[in-house]
Amino acid sequence: MDFVSIRIITGDVARLVDFYERATGVEAKRYSEDFAELRTASATLAIGSTRTVPFLASGAARPAGDQRVIIEFLVDDVDGVYRKLSGFVEEFVQEPTTMPWGNRSLLLPDPDGNLVNFFTPVSPAAIEKFAR
Repeated sequence: MDFVSIRIITGDVARLVDFYERATGVEAKRYSEDFAELRTASATLAIGSTRTVPFLASGAARPAGDQRVIIEFLVDDVDGVYRKLSGFVEEFVQEPTTMPWGNRSLLLPDPDGNLVNFFTPVSPAAIEKFAR
C-alpha cells in the first residue's frame, strides 16, 4: 500500500489553490472549478469543492479546519519559507522553531483554518530519517 494523497474540502477552491500554489511553489492542475491537485514527488494535495461531497456520500465531509489534522511539507529551508510567506500569511501559529525530535518547524493556518507545517530536518537523526 502507498499513501498518495490527502484531500481538503473547501467552499472556495480557487482561493485555497492559490494559497497552496503560493505557499509551496507547486503549480496545481485544475481539473474543474470544483477540483484541483498539487502533485509533489511523494504525494498529492487534492482540493475539492463542497459540491463534490455528494459524489462521496452526502455529509461525508465539511469545509473549514477543525485543527485535528496538520498538513506537512518537507522543505530545504524552513526559515526561507517563513521569510517568503511573511507579508502573505496574516497569522503564524508558530514561527520557525526547532522541535525536540530534530525538525525545525513553521506552523500556520491556511485560508480555511487547516493547519500547515513546513519543516526542515536539522538534527543528525532527523536528517537521516528524511534523506532523499
